Amino acid sequence: MKIELTTTPAPEDAKFISHGLVNFNHESLRELEPGEPETKFSVFARDEHEKIIGGLRATCFWNALHVELIWVSEEARGRGLGSKLMETAEQFARDHDYELALLESTSWQAKEFYEKLGYELLATLPEYPRGHEMYFFTKRLLPSGE
Repeated sequence: MKIELTTTPAPEDAKFISHGLVNFNHESLRELEPGEPETKFSVFARDEHEKIIGGLRATCFWNALHVELIWVSEEARGRGLGSKLMETAEQFARDHDYELALLESTSWQAKEFYEKLGYELLATLPEYPRGHEMYFFTKRLLPSGE
């Protein structure tokens, strides 16, 4: 047996281990793993000159929206843009029958912002990164109109 660590894995090797886990999950719980692959998407906010002033990156799989990151430029902050980006992502998830939203934030980022949007703090990981905390949030995505 040979153990190899690399910071530049071949795409086909990375895909091979991902497919291995997907196949294992499917065999273990057939109803858990969807038939179609995860859905990656982004939401962008642009100014009148088409310059990006905010955005969100997310992935949907199983029954959840995973918000990976959200950013709003300094000049656009405080005008509700972050809320609009989140609402757009959540609506996309609802439209595709996803039931939950999950995200992480750190102590210097936007804990209160997520709580204001109805996210529930699930856990706090102290000293990650050192001197700070990592927060883990969730939110139930009710179908539109409920």
